[in-house]
Amino acid sequence: QVQLVESGGGLVQAGGSLRLSCAASGRAFSSYHMGWFRQAPGKEREFVAAISRSGGSTYYADSVKGRFTISRDNAKNTVYLQMNSLKPEDTAVYYCARTIGGSYYYPSSYDYWGQGTQVTVSS
Repeated sequence: QVQLVESGGGLVQAGGSLRLSCAASGRAFSSYHMGWFRQAPGKEREFVAAISRSGGSTYYADSVKGRFTISRDNAKNTVYLQMNSLKPEDTAVYYCARTIGGSYYYPSSYDYWGQGTQVTVSS
């Protein structure tokens, strides 16, 4: 059984920064690509960023490109999301997830999800 636990969310002013962490239990963390999604109230869950097994390749939604950075530490079984220049429209619950293959951009490509961490950006 795999467990993913996010942390690092909170309330921040527009223009500020937050760093989210996602700690994974179980072995073989380095065998899976990982992703971050977010879901705002009344909206569908949307792709934010993904990272390959080694961390050598990263992928971003256009809305966060240049502001967010995804990274991972396989020795710590942890994936991170550094969020800079935050905007009110970034307000959402952020989820990390493990891929099972397919396109990074679709939730159906992921099998395990964390419980989410709330990020609120005030204007």
